[in-house]
Amino acid sequence: MTWLTEPFRHEFMQRALFGCVLIGFTNGCLSAFIVLRRLALMADALSHSLLPGLAIGIMLFGLTPSSLFFGALVAALLVALGAEIISRSSRVKEDTSLGILYTVAFSAGIVLLSFSKVRVELHHYLFGNILGLANGDLWIIFGISAVILPLLVILQRPLLLTLFDSTVAASQGVHVGALNYLLLSMLVLSMISSLQAVGVVLALGLLTAPAATVYLFSDSFAALFWGGGILGMAGSSIGLFISYELNLPSGACIVLALGFAFCAAYLFSPRYGVLTRHIRRRHLHEQSLARWKCTVTSQSCPAPERNKT
Repeated sequence: MTWLTEPFRHEFMQRALFGCVLIGFTNGCLSAFIVLRRLALMADALSHSLLPGLAIGIMLFGLTPSSLFFGALVAALLVALGAEIISRSSRVKEDTSLGILYTVAFSAGIVLLSFSKVRVELHHYLFGNILGLANGDLWIIFGISAVILPLLVILQRPLLLTLFDSTVAASQGVHVGALNYLLLSMLVLSMISSLQAVGVVLALGLLTAPAATVYLFSDSFAALFWGGGILGMAGSSIGLFISYELNLPSGACIVLALGFAFCAAYLFSPRYGVLTRHIRRRHLHEQSLARWKCTVTSQSCPAPERNKT
């Protein structure tokens, strides 16, 4: 088992593993709300909107974790609020305004980084480099997780009411608008914590794949919430290990690990798997055909086997 433990003797791998556990679990739990609320487009737009904030933070305050955090936070919130203002004050719908703003913001970020006096590896912010986590980055990730996870647990019931029927939630005294803004803010914070792991381009995979995979196995929200967190944590750790062993980009390996789990669930899930349903349907058809032949030929038919499950 030395091949499994040897990489984690290095200090940078220990930091990366700790970051993967926190980021994967937090994003996996939050992905339950992203999948049910159908916020994938919003999450993708906001993740790309982080880049200009990162660029301005680097240009003004240098390459520090705090400057990256506040720059990305301000940029994402400005794009989200701008999209809502445009949709309310014009004929343009929210998804259209969001698509325009996030592509403009992403393009502006690429241009601004080219003017930065600090040498910046652009692909680290686009696709992630969790092996380069510093202690300051870990503190930010830990702080974000310590804020998001308790809020999701405490506000689980009103959030679910808001997701499924906002009218009923409002009639029971739930502040629907405030909860929507809070969920949006937690989404932005989780993406900021994921920057070093998967970058702005691949952040959507970490925010949707865990819950989408569990969704193919269970209808329980508790399974979706906690199972998504565990799957996100496991997939991130496995992707980290693969990236180290094969010398591959860490962000891509993390998303590929989660994508492999989703594809396996899509094909082989006991309840909703495509191949499983096909095999079950064919099996039932063969049983019905055998019983029909026995009836036509007046032969004694064997008793049908009971489902042991």
